[in-house]
Formats: sequence, structure tokens, C-alpha cells
Amino acid sequence: MQTYQHWINGAYVEPASGTWLDTIDPYRGDAWAKVPRGNAQDAARAVDAATRAMESGPWSKMTATERGKIMRRIGDLTVQYAERLAQVETRDNGKLSAEMQGQLKTIPEYWYYYGGLADKIEGAVMPVEEHDVLAYTTHEPVGVVAALTAWNSPLQFLALKCAPALAAGCAVVVKPSEFASASSLEFAALTKEAGLPDGVLNVVTGLGAEIGAALVEHPGVAKISFTGSDVTGTRIYETAARSMKRVSMELGGKSPNIVFEDADLEAAAIGVMSGIFGAAGQMCIAGSRLLVQNSIKAAFTERLIDIAHGIKLGDPMHPETNVGPIATPPQFQKVLHYIDVAKAEGARCILGGKPAVGTGLTGGQFVEPTIFTDVTNNMRIAQEEVFGPVLSIIGFDDEQKAVALANDVVYGLVAGVWTEDMARAVRMTKTLKTGTVWVNTYRTYSFMMPFGGMKKSGMGRENGIEAVYEYLETKSVFLSVASAPANPFVQR
Repeated sequence: MQTYQHWINGAYVEPASGTWLDTIDPYRGDAWAKVPRGNAQDAARAVDAATRAMESGPWSKMTATERGKIMRRIGDLTVQYAERLAQVETRDNGKLSAEMQGQLKTIPEYWYYYGGLADKIEGAVMPVEEHDVLAYTTHEPVGVVAALTAWNSPLQFLALKCAPALAAGCAVVVKPSEFASASSLEFAALTKEAGLPDGVLNVVTGLGAEIGAALVEHPGVAKISFTGSDVTGTRIYETAARSMKRVSMELGGKSPNIVFEDADLEAAAIGVMSGIFGAAGQMCIAGSRLLVQNSIKAAFTERLIDIAHGIKLGDPMHPETNVGPIATPPQFQKVLHYIDVAKAEGARCILGGKPAVGTGLTGGQFVEPTIFTDVTNNMRIAQEEVFGPVLSIIGFDDEQKAVALANDVVYGLVAGVWTEDMARAVRMTKTLKTGTVWVNTYRTYSFMMPFGGMKKSGMGRENGIEAVYEYLETKSVFLSVASAPANPFVQR
């Protein structure tokens, strides 16, 4: 049993409460580590450390180029310790080891990309109408950032929030989910080894209602970056509004994967399966609604079932495993509840629909890959985020109906379109109300491409150059070079 501590001001420290929370291995079903149960006192210590780092510490005096060099060293150390970090996160949240190995190849690129971008954030000189005035803009760090991350990809979320924030010159307090905190706590020590000054990156753990709420309410926090459910996001947004904190949020989704009859159907089938059963469906971008043209609906559904029969559930550490466990007990119960809701509303379960049992699955929280048909778009299973391996199939006749169905949800995170008609593809990218549209692919990412949602899927953007500006304030400067000040009471 490993016992972790908070990371505050460049050192591991005991929680003020003197208490810890068990972190459960979702595959084995037993506690493997303890993380601090932080409180408002711990939150204040971390915010104070971040404030000092920004106002009087070495970080405040570094040039952007110097900050960038440290960030690139963080990337190097992430590569060096990738195997250890991957093992810890898989043990913590049940994510496939194979998927973590892939993520740990990408995560260093965030640090390299934003490290290189740090000294390329430029202001502008404006040709204002006043002849004797030099007018220009500068960008300044917004202040201390509270980064609240989710349990399904803690290290990735930490990178995509902290790397642009540090490039902007901010200091950060990370609060990971209480269900998956270990990898973030281990990563924190690497930043000190890379030369990051004390207090610039802090990691505190505990329950959202305790230390998380204290961070959101703390007057020293200027900006909140949150990944999680829209319900929690709404509460954070309301709290932040009372003190005018800046907010960016990546929230839920109920994303459509739209397959037209002219698509490459084999490629589309693989894309649909990856989009809903990858990571056991525990993705904000899960393609949980399959919208398929009625002319191919029956045959396409049969192909999905054939592929699903070959999915192997099991130990996420084993390379042959395709789908791991549900990460937390509450989420496991939530997925099963939505399966019951779908059946009660009249959806027909044609695959799965219950907890998975069998050799190698005892002790874990497994749900069978589940497919529902006879679904209408007004059912809860088609409107509410399940966050599990549950697919709803809905038919459509034409492009206009496909767009109407796709947009008829409160979310707008991503969408997939499968068609060989490029004119249709372009039309769809314009009419779908989502932050990302994938055409003839799904779950394709780049740290260079902005990512975020419309409607209740959130606000702001992560990734790409746009992400840095989420952590900057623009300042306008008017510098008079006139030989004598203008008299405002004399008409010129």
C-alpha cells in the first residue's frame, strides 16, 4: 500500500486533515494506494505558494525563453519515466496499458509544443488615428490557475491545461479526481527535477466538495480550467461568476457518429466501435449515438455485432485486452442504471446489457459492450451522457434528417461523418453544431488543433495556439510622444 502526499511549493507535504482516501484498482477491486484528503487549508497553502511564485519567485523574473527551456525538459523527463507513469495510471483508473503507452508518446509533445510557443506570444502595434501616440498591446498571465481534472485521463488533462498555462507565465494548482490522483502526484516531482521553480505547479487531492470547492472559491485563484460533467461544471461556473473568475470548461457530450450509405462501411464500422467501446466508453468524445442511413441500417448493425463478439475484456495490463473495467464504483452503477432506463423506455438491447463475468473478470467492474436499437432521439439513452460502453442506434432517411437528429441534443462536443461524397462532407462540417467534426475518422487528435465544445459541452478551447490565450489577459497601452499635452477643452 503506497501512501501519497500533496505536492505544494516543490515538496511532498502531509494533508492538514491528517487523513487519506483509498484509491481502488478497478480491475482487482482492492485498494492499492492512499491519497491525501485535502481541505480548505491545503487549498490555501497551494494557492499561496502559486501566488508567491508568480509575484516574487524566480518564475516571475524568468524570460519566456527560459520558461520554455524548463518546459521542454519536463517533456524529456516524461519520456524518461513514461513506463512508470503509464503503470500507475492504469492501476489507478483501469485504462488499457496499450492506450497509456500511446498517450505517453503524445503527452511530452504538449510540453515541447508549448515550451516552444512560450517566447512567441506577440503583441501588436496599432495604427491609431492619433499621430503623436504609440499604441500597442501586450499579453500578461491571467494569474493563479486552478486546474480541475477528470479521472479518465489525468496525465493528459494535466498536460493540456498546465503546459499552455505555464507557457503564458501562470502558476497552477492541479486538483485531480479523487478516484485517480496518483499519476498526477508522481508527475509533479518530475517538474522539480526539470528545474521548475517551487510553487509554479502544485498538486492537491481530495474530494471535490471539500478541497475542490475551496479552490474554486479562493480569492487568489484568477482562472479555473475544468474537465468533467456539465452538472459539476454548472456549479463551478455559478461560483466563479460571483468573483468574476475566468473560466474554461470541457464538459460532456452525446456525440453522433453519422454513417451514410455511400461510406466505406468497413472503415465506418471500425470507427464506430472505436468511438464507443474504446476506453470502455469512458470518453467525453464517445460516439454514443450511431445515426445510420436506413437503407444500410440492418446490414451495418449486423456487422457491428460481429465485430463486438471479438472484443476481449480483461486485465488492462495485458496487451491483448481490448476493453478494461469501468473506472469507479459510482460510474459502474451509473452505466447499469442507464441500461435499465433504456430497456424501460422501449429500446431493444441486441448485444450485452449487463455486467460482464467470467475468467479474469472477478473483482473488477466490467460492463458488456452494449448495443441498443429501436431508439428514438427523445429517449434518455439518446439525450444523456452515459460514459460507458453503450451504443444507441437511430436510423435516418436523408442528410437533412441526419443533421436534425445530430443537433437535437444539449451537447455539442464532437461528431463523426462517414461518406465518400466530399461535397456532403463539407456541408455537414458547416451544419453540425459541434466543436470538432471528424470525416471518415474518429478519435483523431493533435496538440496543435483546438479542442472544445459548443452548447453544454463547455466553453473555451484547449490545444493549439488558442489555448495559450485562455491564460492571458490583453493589455492596451497608449504612449504619447507629443511635445506638449493636448488640451481636452480646446477643439482641435
